[in-house]
Amino acid sequence: MGTAILTGKDSSLINDDLAPTTPAHRTWGTYNYIALWFSMSMEITTYQLASSLIAKGMDWKQAVGTVLIGNLIVLIPMLLNAHAGAKYGIPFPVFIRAPFGVRGANIPAIMRALVACGWFGIQSWIGGQAIHSMLVVIWPSVGHVEWALWACFLGFWLLNMAVVWRGVESIRFLQGFAAPFMFVMAAALLIWVRIKAGSFGTMLSTPSKFQSWHDFLPVFFPTLTGMVGYWATLALNIPDFTRYSKSQGAQIVGQGFGLPVAMTLYTFVGIAVTSASVVLFGEPIWNPIDLLGRFHQPFVAFVAMIAILVATLNVNIGANVVSPSNDFSNLYPRLISYRTGGMITGVLGLAMQPWKLLATPDAYIFGWLSGYAGLMGPIAGIMICDYFFIRRTKLSIYSLYHREGIYHYTKGINPRAIAALVTGVAVALVGLFVPSLHFVYDYSWFVGFFLAGFVYLLLMNRAKLIGESIDLDVSK
Repeated sequence: MGTAILTGKDSSLINDDLAPTTPAHRTWGTYNYIALWFSMSMEITTYQLASSLIAKGMDWKQAVGTVLIGNLIVLIPMLLNAHAGAKYGIPFPVFIRAPFGVRGANIPAIMRALVACGWFGIQSWIGGQAIHSMLVVIWPSVGHVEWALWACFLGFWLLNMAVVWRGVESIRFLQGFAAPFMFVMAAALLIWVRIKAGSFGTMLSTPSKFQSWHDFLPVFFPTLTGMVGYWATLALNIPDFTRYSKSQGAQIVGQGFGLPVAMTLYTFVGIAVTSASVVLFGEPIWNPIDLLGRFHQPFVAFVAMIAILVATLNVNIGANVVSPSNDFSNLYPRLISYRTGGMITGVLGLAMQPWKLLATPDAYIFGWLSGYAGLMGPIAGIMICDYFFIRRTKLSIYSLYHREGIYHYTKGINPRAIAALVTGVAVALVGLFVPSLHFVYDYSWFVGFFLAGFVYLLLMNRAKLIGESIDLDVSK
């Protein structure tokens, strides 16, 4: 992909999947980015994100507001990091070479990749559960077969691997189909549960358990961090998608509309349906697969599970394969292609035991989401500060792919970026290990983002003042 434009390229830093896109590859318009976010938002983990807020005691207004605020916050770094992808046609692991160095970039890239592997495993587990639940409703005897769930899980995992093997263009096709399909299915689910509950007023009648702001805020802020953390991964590797944009405006408009609107609409479905489950069954059922199984209607279960499978497959490939495949490829471009990186992602996804990450709402939000948010926030802060405040959006494409370029720093590593990253991550996660500082962990993404960005700017500006070799001449 465009390797010919880089004369004398370093084969240890480039392959066809990492090279800048050419005009022929810039095929994504505004609709593609709206479809990207609608198709990736309308899936089970988004539903569970919203329904878990009801399970934690919020009413529907508090839950919708929390989700909307979180997504408007994460949209800011999303659009800022997207700029370089659309401007230069480069993927995330190449973009990150500017602040971290051509070798140092592997550190944040692999951090991002490992989180994606965890998400890949989670989505594959959800898909397997959906297949198993559908089979149990249609053939109840399947529920007594101990290995049936694991067989469904591995079968869906293999389906994901088959799509990965077909390459990145299959994603655009899948999303173009999945977005309108999932919109219709979400509306159908909402209407169906409304009929079962009797009215929307009944569905949304579950009151908040919080009687004052003093009770509400200690739950609100940690869950807000979880909402931001949900898309904090894509806020880093969004250049992997915007590098295919027809224009800067196409990705800005598409994402600016698609992300907050899609997330708010679909989380409302999750919130309303979970609230209805309280009315129908006397308890909030946060997993829609479990909820659908309660009705024991084979046709409804079959249609719903098909929708779940389409949604899960779509988001798994789009959100959890593209980035780690490129990140692993960045480690050894000569041997690891996009396809090979995708296979590595799939294997590591199994190894991360996703069934444990989804065991409870607390494990999902306060364990998984808030935990990795403390890793992703510092990387985002460094990327944005470097690109906008240090380099003023000007990058040397030549140096991004050559070891003797301006991003070589000290043996290919920028020690200032590493120091800022370590500082941001350490402070963001300190609350996990020091109980008296647990409140810092509740804001892990925000703490890591601002602290790492500030430390990076401080160290880079100090280096320039004392005459260290920080070259910003993009003509080289």
